[in-house]
Amino acid sequence: MLRIERGIVMFVLFDGTKYPMKIWQKDINTIEDSCIEQAQHLADLPFIHKWVALMPDTHTGMGMPIGGVIATKGVIIPNSVGVDIGCGMNFIDTDIDAADVKELMTGNGSGVQAIIGNFMRNIPVNTARHNEPQMCESIDRAMQEIDRYQDNPELLPLLEDGYFQVGTLGGGNHFVELQEDDNGKLCIMIHSGSRHLGKAICDYFNKKAAALNEMYYSSVPAEHRLAFLPVDSAEGKSYINWMNLAMDYAFENRARMMDVAKKAVTDIVKKYLDRDVIYGEEINCHHNYAALENHFGKNVWVHRKGANRARVGDKAVIPGAMGSYSYVVEGLGNPDSFTSSSHGAGRAYSRTGAMQRFTTEEVMRDLHEQGVILGKAKKNDVAEECRFAYKDIDEVMEQQSDLVRPIRKMKTVGVLKG
Repeated sequence: MLRIERGIVMFVLFDGTKYPMKIWQKDINTIEDSCIEQAQHLADLPFIHKWVALMPDTHTGMGMPIGGVIATKGVIIPNSVGVDIGCGMNFIDTDIDAADVKELMTGNGSGVQAIIGNFMRNIPVNTARHNEPQMCESIDRAMQEIDRYQDNPELLPLLEDGYFQVGTLGGGNHFVELQEDDNGKLCIMIHSGSRHLGKAICDYFNKKAAALNEMYYSSVPAEHRLAFLPVDSAEGKSYINWMNLAMDYAFENRARMMDVAKKAVTDIVKKYLDRDVIYGEEINCHHNYAALENHFGKNVWVHRKGANRARVGDKAVIPGAMGSYSYVVEGLGNPDSFTSSSHGAGRAYSRTGAMQRFTTEEVMRDLHEQGVILGKAKKNDVAEECRFAYKDIDEVMEQQSDLVRPIRKMKTVGVLKG
């Protein structure tokens, strides 16, 4: 029987499932039916701890909704971490007035145009990679600890391949942005993950989990795409090893791109404004991963698929969309969300839907009117990632006022997209 209990910014949905669903939305009718159906599948899993949590940016994913959080007892679900293991954000602010960079003229246009052009030349996007292997501490460590990975020889070639992909952006919703914060200062924000490494790991272990679940007559329907691995099994331990490697790799991938971005900003500021740049605290956080945590007195595996960890004092980054606003936030440690928050604005249109609804000309005109410099080689698919394809970030922030506290708001001034 359907029953809804409403709170101030969250409601609890009881719909005949084993466990309830806590949803940070004002109205269930604003959520896709397919997203609710996926949440119901999660809420019927026998190993769920307490409830399923959906963040205000939630939308349909693969098996589990994006913007979903679950805690599990004794098992881990590859598809509830997702294919881009360790995907997340990196942010840093500067002491430079954004107006100074926007207004100065270089041999390559404005300061923003020159910096975005530098990004395009030095950060490979989409499927592009470096021609030569790069320094990569996370892969170096994996090579030194190769015994931890030997049980999965099919995945070992990914290690060598990783040297060529570290410091690359990818495509889709990944980006490198120049932003202006609410104090008028220039900031840099990066969204990327573990590239091919994470996808290959997820696909490999999801297939293993599906085969094992079929062999042992799991009660979890295969069509729900929620195949699981017991964490004390050989396969579960191997997945955790590889997942943690992908998380470390994603963290380093963002850090390497941030080094390139900082150099581009520093070079322009030094050359044309004749001053140094002072950078603030770097915030590098994942929003696709699983971790062993203690909640309500139990050690459980918290799966955050498109969600930030938001313990008391945790700093995280919540992007809107290009040409929109983004936020740096501080966690409030709400136990109802397993101390989590949204990871972004969340899609209002699918990629296909956005392409059908908005034209390239409309999007480019909108960016031009806002003064946003776009660095993108092919613009025919730009509508997929336009700000109209996403929910209003300010509404999303309002709906999670009990999860995080905004401490900085930023607006896009230039962006590199795949």
